[in-house]
Amino acid sequence: MSLPEARSYDVAKRGVDVTVSAIGLVLTAPLQLVTAAVVLVAHGRPVLFRQPRPGKDGIVFELVKFRTMRHADAANYVTDAERLTSVGRFLRSTSLDELPTLWNVLKGDMSLVGPRPLLVEYLPRYSPEQSRRHEVRPGVTGLAQVSGRNGLTWEEKFALDVEYVDRRSLRLDVWILARTVGSVLRRQGISGGGEVTMSVFLGSQGEQPR
Repeated sequence: MSLPEARSYDVAKRGVDVTVSAIGLVLTAPLQLVTAAVVLVAHGRPVLFRQPRPGKDGIVFELVKFRTMRHADAANYVTDAERLTSVGRFLRSTSLDELPTLWNVLKGDMSLVGPRPLLVEYLPRYSPEQSRRHEVRPGVTGLAQVSGRNGLTWEEKFALDVEYVDRRSLRLDVWILARTVGSVLRRQGISGGGEVTMSVFLGSQGEQPR
């Protein structure tokens, strides 16, 4: 993609992100209120999960989602698997926990499509090639998420992230979004960093199961 093409694509993609996220926030407002009430009853306060994540160029922003886990110090729950509740599993399987993330898209922290934002602590563990995933805004969904999700190794996921950076286009974005909708309808949630089904990325030399 030439520089003028990249600029045109970035402008068009940002326009789509703003339009879709704004409409999505309005249309899902009643659903988000109901979801917030359910989370409040099931998990208590806070309703929202907030965590710093690296965005484009590695600049850190605050990711916002509905909380799906008990507090770490609640009744001696230690692992993510122990902290994840039945309500949390439902929210993840239906991707309802991701609805507040539309606010991150509207603000410009994220895009609808791009490499998933992972943990800040992973930044020094990437190889130079893997770090290229931060050349674009992170996404609510991405090429890796519709190409195998947790069945992939970290190296395979990052290779797909970089492939997206190199191949990105509105046509590819539409294809990824369509695949994502299919996954959500089949209740095969799109997994993000920090979920119980993922291992900790320690660098390309190895991974540590959670």
